[in-house]
Amino acid sequence: MNLPDEPFLEIDAPAEPSSSESLTSEPVAPRIRRLIESQPFAVLCMQGEGQPYGSLVAYAFDDALTWAVFATSKATRKFKLLIECDHVALVIDNRPEFPEELMKIEGLTATGRARLLEDPSERDAAGRFLAARHSYLREFVRSESCGLFRVDIVRFLHVSRFQEVRQWVPTNDS
Repeated sequence: MNLPDEPFLEIDAPAEPSSSESLTSEPVAPRIRRLIESQPFAVLCMQGEGQPYGSLVAYAFDDALTWAVFATSKATRKFKLLIECDHVALVIDNRPEFPEELMKIEGLTATGRARLLEDPSERDAAGRFLAARHSYLREFVRSESCGLFRVDIVRFLHVSRFQEVRQWVPTNDS
């Protein structure tokens, strides 16, 4: 789903690199999926009172990579900022796997809109979904103090080899 206030970006990189580039010859969607599945945490980027703010979150993405869920305590600045402004980004990377090999590090930014899940059945389903990936959150997601958020993804920006940027927009039939 493209949101009107988040247009397609013009990126000066080829849609798919040449086959001579061994690290990036694979299509971008499977690389994004592999990175998401291999990393348990993301930096959630938000804004509030004219300032940027980042926070670590444990996340789970749906199979089509069109949405993600995460949990936070209702008594946090993160919760307050998300209620005030729904524009967010999730940043995920594999830096810990390649501490001395910059050209092997991959990162991605997933942009979208965050929505607090208030419907009890939707909240329960999202809590079970998140706890399936992060079992240590099982009790927390059931608590009254927990706010569960769903991020509807608009696009992914995937960076590899430190400077190669490719954009991918997920669809429900991806």
